[in-house]
Amino acid sequence: MKRRLILVAAALALSAVGANAQETTMSFFVTSANPGKGGDLGGLAGADTYCSTLASASGSTGKTWKAYLSTDSENAKDRIGAGPWYNAKGEKIADDVASLHSDKNNLTKQTALNEKGEVINGRGDTPNRHDILTGSKADGTAAPETCGNWTLSGTDGAAIVGHSDRTGLNDSAEAKSWNASHATRGGCTQEAFKGTGGDGLFYCFAAN
Repeated sequence: MKRRLILVAAALALSAVGANAQETTMSFFVTSANPGKGGDLGGLAGADTYCSTLASASGSTGKTWKAYLSTDSENAKDRIGAGPWYNAKGEKIADDVASLHSDKNNLTKQTALNEKGEVINGRGDTPNRHDILTGSKADGTAAPETCGNWTLSGTDGAAIVGHSDRTGLNDSAEAKSWNASHATRGGCTQEAFKGTGGDGLFYCFAAN
């Protein structure tokens, strides 16, 4: 009987360790590259698929990936599940949607990693890639600028971007915002994004 209790206790301990390890696996990343058509991500469906493709290539399994992007009919904050979310190194980004959109989140240049666990170039680096497409306001709701709901790749349109390194031209809240810093200029081409300090990257979150 005593031996059986010991075995049960050991099994429970291993189960707890396994559950904890699963909980801290990657559930957030910045895309390492743009899919190739600037602001035309194939809509939300195309962006979600791209998140899943990058996650799978990095070894992630069993998660439903959603792009942190808003459109005129959907808010980014409503797409990404309940949290918590962890980066590729197991560092917690935020506990839930409310903390993600507050000063309590842990999004910095050192933690806003791509799916390979790499730091995204920020202000002061060459090239600067810190402009991250969101199409969102600071509270995670939709902004008007979404590159035509992520279908435009030409000289028309614009997108709201955030700064993955939380750094800008000044100390304003917008300059330090991870999701709502400013609009892009010059359209929705890849070159236009590069012109304002970006590369057409976006955030991906595991919704489960």
